[in-house]
Amino acid sequence: MEKSADKVSIWCVVSMASIPLVMTLGNSMLIPVLPILERKVGITSFQSSMIITSYSVAAILLIPVAGYLSDRLGRKKVILPSLILALIGGLIAGFASWKMEDPYMWIIIGRILQGIGASGAMPIILPLVGDLYKDDDEKTSSCLGTIETSNTFGKVLSPILGAVFAAVLWFLPFFSISVFSLISIALIFFFVKAPKEKEEPKKLKEFLENTKKTFKKEGKWLLAVFLIGAFVMLILFGVLFFLSENLEKMYDLKGIKKGFVLAIPLFFLCVASFITGRNIKGNLPTMKKMMIICLIVLSVSVAFVGYTSEKLILLLIVTSIVGMAIGMLLPILDAIVTENIEKQERGTISSFYSSARFIGVAAGPPIMSLVMKNYLNVSYITASVLGIFFLFLVMKFIKVEGIEN
Repeated sequence: MEKSADKVSIWCVVSMASIPLVMTLGNSMLIPVLPILERKVGITSFQSSMIITSYSVAAILLIPVAGYLSDRLGRKKVILPSLILALIGGLIAGFASWKMEDPYMWIIIGRILQGIGASGAMPIILPLVGDLYKDDDEKTSSCLGTIETSNTFGKVLSPILGAVFAAVLWFLPFFSISVFSLISIALIFFFVKAPKEKEEPKKLKEFLENTKKTFKKEGKWLLAVFLIGAFVMLILFGVLFFLSENLEKMYDLKGIKKGFVLAIPLFFLCVASFITGRNIKGNLPTMKKMMIICLIVLSVSVAFVGYTSEKLILLLIVTSIVGMAIGMLLPILDAIVTENIEKQERGTISSFYSSARFIGVAAGPPIMSLVMKNYLNVSYITASVLGIFFLFLVMKFIKVEGIEN
């Protein structure tokens, strides 16, 4: 019998990869623009951080709902309406910034709509990949690596595109999100052929019972993966927010030049993610060893971010090492969750994992805005200690034999 993996076209992979790219652009592209927003709209750095956080909080709350609906109704039927919501949210935020004297509240409303859209788009891609490749762990890992690379490539492009668009019109990044969403809608509609369900979806009570059993059986390693996912995104978005503010205030780097400098650590993150996704091949012992190495590197390097803040070259070297460690971790975490959960619960379980990641995205910028003035070094040393704690969680709870069985 021919495997479904053989039927997945390159355009299907490209279409799926477009979603994390678009959703990442929808959030990360605004980071270099936040100082401009502060000046144009007359808001504080904490208020500007809420433009990132409002998007993420909306996603956190609704991702589990989207995961459940995707298991019940089908992945594509959830993804397309979600992308349409993201498109509408971009139009609202962009139009308010363009036409209103005090647009902040409407920007937040637009961002919340985009977050709702993100909740039913990007997280659903992970179980969709698992559905398409079924039991082929090697191809699943490879495709998930491509998806995560698209996500990280979006982070590389984000500061550059955000700076370029803002140089034309400061509110243009909001409208651009709608355009990118429209492109992704067309790609998903025409090229993604989700496998047809042969069985009737389980009733809610039975579904909840099965999900509860999954968490009871796999709960320890799943919790470790969820916490690490939240932690690495907290570090990433906290560092990016700090870099964006620091490059302007300390080095007077603005606009496109700042965008290119911000993209340097993200470039290393993207390359690390691509290489890792191509080489893990669904091998759990290898993935666990790599997680341990990455957490050691991340814990050591992040402690020096604050101490190098006044030396640009050293700062970029340290943040690039942080980026590489995170870039290696992300496709490993994706693969562990997607490959080791049964299809019936895959959408829901992976949605909890995505929610955990969005918690990190939501918390990073506001926490950094509060601590970077007086507690910068303390905050990064605390992050280093947390990294060591999560290292012990991996060694204790992610047992290869337990997951494989």
